[in-house]
Amino acid sequence: MAIVVDIDVMMAKRKISVGELAERVGITPANLAVLKNGRAKAVRFTTLAALCEVLECQPGDLLRWEAEE
Repeated sequence: MAIVVDIDVMMAKRKISVGELAERVGITPANLAVLKNGRAKAVRFTTLAALCEVLECQPGDLLRWEAEE
């Protein structure tokens, strides 16, 4: 996948659990796990904005592009 999701990195930096982040963002822990593990096909901007607000970061801290080999 060309888009790499670094939500787990920001979660570790902010010392927040999946359950707490999911609750504060307003999504299920299962949906957060799908995003966190890079299995999501899309993410809503409202969800991305909520993640950034709770984690106090920028979208680029959560998502990055990597060239495919």
